[in-house]
Amino acid sequence: MEVLNYKEFRITNEMLSSKTKRFLNYIIDLTIFYLMFFVLGALLYLIAELTINEDLIYFLDDLDNVNPLLDRLFTAVILVIFYTVLEGFSQKTVGKLITQTKVVLEDGEKPPFDVILKRSLSRIIPFEAFSFLGSTARGWHDSISKTYVVDVKIFDEQKKSHENYLLIGKEADS
Repeated sequence: MEVLNYKEFRITNEMLSSKTKRFLNYIIDLTIFYLMFFVLGALLYLIAELTINEDLIYFLDDLDNVNPLLDRLFTAVILVIFYTVLEGFSQKTVGKLITQTKVVLEDGEKPPFDVILKRSLSRIIPFEAFSFLGSTARGWHDSISKTYVVDVKIFDEQKKSHENYLLIGKEADS
């Protein structure tokens, strides 16, 4: 067990989200992502049929025959946008919201946009999902972006303990 650094707040291993929660985050987020694609496609088909827009109908039908490389590229771009928007605004995806986890920097602060973008781009590295098979619950997208996914309850308790410790030192100085 790591001891909390009382000089400056730092993420410790006990604050990290478990592999189980990380796996649940992945499954939930991927399900939401593909559900979003399905709903968008269904809405576009509905709009095309209701407006009798032949061009849109032909376009949507042609999507079945799109180049697989182009399909993967398009999906990767949308995936990067999906994660960047969600984690950029709230430090959480739907999966993290459900499992009560969030993304932070080593000092516990909210990551800036460029760090979240780097984190999201790192997710499209081939076989990145397998990077969790190591001993820690950190993937390549965590280590590349120097971010951590923490259990919110434990993180908040440790952060509060750290803040209280700093207050004790200030009160003693007064």
